[in-house]
Amino acid sequence: MEFAFYFASGIAVVSTLRVITNTNPVHALLYLIISLIAVAMTFFSLGAPFAGVLEVIAYAGAIMVLFVFVVMMLNLGPASVAQERVWLKPGIWLGPVILAALLLGELLYVMFAHQSGRAMGHTHVSAKAVGLSPFGPY
Repeated sequence: MEFAFYFASGIAVVSTLRVITNTNPVHALLYLIISLIAVAMTFFSLGAPFAGVLEVIAYAGAIMVLFVFVVMMLNLGPASVAQERVWLKPGIWLGPVILAALLLGELLYVMFAHQSGRAMGHTHVSAKAVGLSPFGPY
């Protein structure tokens, strides 16, 4: 499971760097989605599946849909449609597809290789523990 943590962390760093260095907002959003899914995988590998699921639902799901909607609303007409067709060639999708396939492979490895349910020697953090922590010591 330590391999899964470092692998997902590496993919998160690489895809976040692609978000920062990319000039096309649609491509940057694709890499940001991969980055958020990789962060969720690090939560899974640390034994916090509830935090990982919240990461996917809240960030990679809802907020990314909002970002894509805003980018679509800012469409500037026929000139931007022609530019988007140039930008969205099949080769553009190669980077996000490779990173997403690596994360999927890691997820399948973690799910089926270790049957014990314990991640890196740590216990799982339940949803109840997450909900009670703000009302306890904090």
